[in-house]
This record gives sequence, structure tokens and C-alpha cells, in this order.
Amino acid sequence: MTAKMKRRDFITLLGSGTVAWPLAAHAQQPAMPVVGFLCSRAPDEDPELLAAFRQGLQESEYVEGRNAKIEYRFANNRYDQLPALAADLVRPVIVANGPAARAAKAATATIPIVFAAGFDPVEAGLVASPNRPGGNLTGVTILDVELGPKRLELLHELIPTTTVIAALVNPSDPARAEITSRTLQAAAHTLGLKLHVLHASTDGDFEAVFTGLTSLKADGLVIGGEPFFNSRSGQLGALTFRHAVPAIYQLREFAAAGGLVSYGANLSDAYRLTGIYTGRVLKGAKPADLAVQQSTKVELIINMKTAKALGISVPLPLSGRADEVIE
Repeated sequence: MTAKMKRRDFITLLGSGTVAWPLAAHAQQPAMPVVGFLCSRAPDEDPELLAAFRQGLQESEYVEGRNAKIEYRFANNRYDQLPALAADLVRPVIVANGPAARAAKAATATIPIVFAAGFDPVEAGLVASPNRPGGNLTGVTILDVELGPKRLELLHELIPTTTVIAALVNPSDPARAEITSRTLQAAAHTLGLKLHVLHASTDGDFEAVFTGLTSLKADGLVIGGEPFFNSRSGQLGALTFRHAVPAIYQLREFAAAGGLVSYGANLSDAYRLTGIYTGRVLKGAKPADLAVQQSTKVELIINMKTAKALGISVPLPLSGRADEVIE
């Protein structure tokens, strides 16, 4: 074999190798991690919360579509669909909002679950303790049920002569409804108020609730924090304004739509923290070793236009404590 032929054969071999090496390297690349996102809401509701979750993931160096994939399952506010959706969502990590967290826990005892919940995760049976969750779940709690008594107190401060108040809860979320009803009843007793607990789990229930307030002689309404109600916060604010009901809820959207006052957690902050925790789990952290975080950012919003329309004089100390006053 001549030197020229050897050189030509070597170049041919080298050329074929340059094609094979990248293919081999590509085949050895690790699969993109997948996050299963289980939510009780509809896909087009509260897009800012999904954006906040993705932001938290990005802070943990995971970007959807680039180095992580998210598979979504939405129950469209039909909580009875959550168990089947959870069973279908067998992924390396599952993220679940409040009502969905219980369904996810029932579906698996091994897959890591990160939740965002507005109730006590210990009382709900999700974790053994906040500092040492102990199982396959951890997450972020949102000040919500704990703020119920404070919401009642704020509403009473705005309408001090009232003696009868109503509270609205969602029976489709029984654990949260029970805790909310119990804590509000205790707070009402302390304030010397009579409290009627009303139920709504669909859009069609709202009108009956508001028309029924008159027969109950209830002068105000406390709406219990709940994902379905969150997705209808603007609608609820408009209904309270149309029916001239002094009412309080947790989200700013409620007050912006005509509700008298809102007092509650910043949900976007909580979902951002949930995204950060999800990133940590993707990197190998075990939920049992991650203490449950609490999002403590709380906002008080007062709609002064609604107060004037209802003939309510907002005490200066209260308006001075507000994070925002809508004129």
C-alpha cells in the first residue's frame, strides 16, 4: 500500500468519525427532567401564578422548554376529577395546589410532591411536621385560613354596628371548609357576632348566596380563601358591589372589582417559592429533608369608592394601615 493510499484511507476514517462522535455524544445526553403540574383550576385561570412558578424554576436554573419539561393537568374546578388526574400524572416530580395536593398524596407514596397550600399541611395530613415533613411531600404554605379571624375583625371594624355576618366556604374542599368555618365561628363568638356559614361550589351557587343574605339579616360577608373562589375573585367582587354587601376576601382582584376590602397573601410570591423548591427537588433534594416554607407577604387593600357607595366611613387608622387604597 502506497503512502498516498494510506493517507487517503486515514482521511476517510477521520471523516466518518467526525460524523459518529457527535451522534454518540447526543445519544448520551441525559433526558430532560419532567415536572407534573396538577391544578384544581382551569388552564386559562390565574396565568400570573403559572408565570410566578416558572420564575421560581428559572431561579433554580430550570427553564421550561430549554432544560425542563412541564406536563399540566387541570381539573377545571371539578375537584372530583383530581384523583384520576393525579393517578395519570406519574412524573419524577409532581407540583400540586391545595385541593390537588391531597389527591397527589393519595396517588403515590414515593414520587416527590411539592405543594402550594393555604391551610395547615400537618392538620390536613400532608406532612408529619413543618420542619421535618418526613415523607414524599413538602412545599409552601400561604397565610389563608389563619387570616380568617383577622378578616372578620377588619370587616367588623368597618361595620361596627352589625350583629350578624355570613361566611362563604366551598364544600367541595371539605378540609379547608371545615377549618375555615370553625375558626370563623370562634372569632365571631369572641366579637359577639352571629355567624351564618353558606356554601358555594359552582358559579350557579353565587346568586342564591347573595340573594339569601337578606333573609338571614346578614350585614356583611367574609369569603373563605379557596382556589375556586380565587379564580372567581373579580366576579365575587362585582357581585358584592351589585348586591351592596360589605365583604372581604383575600385577593386584590376582589377589591379592584368592587369588593370593599381584601386582606391576604400574595399568591404569586408563594408560587415563585414553590418553583424554587421544585428546582431543588429536581437537583436531588428529598422532600423529607426540606422544611415546609411559609409565604408571609400579606396585603390590605381598601376600595374607598365602594365604601362611599355603601355609606361606610373608613376609620383613619385602618386606611393608614392599608397597603393600597383604591379611590
